[in-house]
Amino acid sequence: MAVFAEEVNLAGYTTLRLGGPARRFVEATTEDELVSVVRAADRDGEPVLVLGGGSNVVVADDGFPGTVVHVGTRGTERVPDEPGRVLVRVQAGEEWDPFVARCVADGLAGVECLAGIPGRVGATPIQNVGAYGQDVSETITEVRAYDRTTGRVVTLDADACRFSYRNSVFKGGDRYLVLEVTYALRESDESQPIAYAELARALGVELGARVPLKEARDAVLELRRAKGMVLDPSDPDTRSAGSFFTNPILDSAQLAELERRVAERLGPDAAFPRYPERPGPDGSPRVKTSAAWLIDRAGFAKGHALGPVRISGKHTLALTNPDGASTADLLALARQVRDGVREAFGIELVNEPVLVGVSL
Repeated sequence: MAVFAEEVNLAGYTTLRLGGPARRFVEATTEDELVSVVRAADRDGEPVLVLGGGSNVVVADDGFPGTVVHVGTRGTERVPDEPGRVLVRVQAGEEWDPFVARCVADGLAGVECLAGIPGRVGATPIQNVGAYGQDVSETITEVRAYDRTTGRVVTLDADACRFSYRNSVFKGGDRYLVLEVTYALRESDESQPIAYAELARALGVELGARVPLKEARDAVLELRRAKGMVLDPSDPDTRSAGSFFTNPILDSAQLAELERRVAERLGPDAAFPRYPERPGPDGSPRVKTSAAWLIDRAGFAKGHALGPVRISGKHTLALTNPDGASTADLLALARQVRDGVREAFGIELVNEPVLVGVSL
């Protein structure tokens, strides 16, 4: 039976340790409870916030004036598929990194480079979670969800999820409540081809090589720890929402403007990171650049502070709450960084975490 409470401080449920009280807080541990609580709140016209691991959310200091549903569902089912492939159906409330660890231990390849990412399984399709050359869109075959518009449980295949860079049909709206995610994983003791240059260097292999699954996971964890991206209560740099800004994707005109500004600011021989990206909807070419590089070159170094909040001492993409800050403090730093990058390079950085009751 779902557990109800009132005026629960949400700071204890987010990795930033920020956020005010929820008017009503519900812990749902089964799919039926999850759907029932959300359905009842919708019927009563009650605002709803669905919260998993709290690793990709920024909650207002005033809290949330409605029902917060904490997703605590558990369960994993393996279903043999075509030869060499296994479908793994996972409840939304399962913790993500332990799931990755189990896949690696069981010889299932496809998510090994997503090790160390905090949060729960239900968040992965929403954000199209990705790191070190892998995205969950590469392995997700379907998502079961409660459609709050029709009041029915539906199944969306990969095409219906409309995955793109850090985006999906689930993001930016509240129509769908993710209940279960199915991943298609390859039976193998070796990783998928290594597709990220930094990871390939750490492993001492060429891009496209395969390595033992455990080696891939261990290398990713080591890289993430060096950037403060693995949760550690003793390390204040991990008190963050991960990467606060997404890497900008530029069309030809934006790329030309960035080239002009970089040359003007840093010299005609200065280069900036650029990576091929999928063409735009009209087929036009696009490239991705590095938000971390832009932040650093705009004058915001690791450890840059504004009041009680700061940029991580390990990675310029993470904004951290070392101790005693407020959400208002964090957003002031985020605005300073965003506006500074815009002024220096003409690029508008976009926040990656979901903002609840606040805006940039």
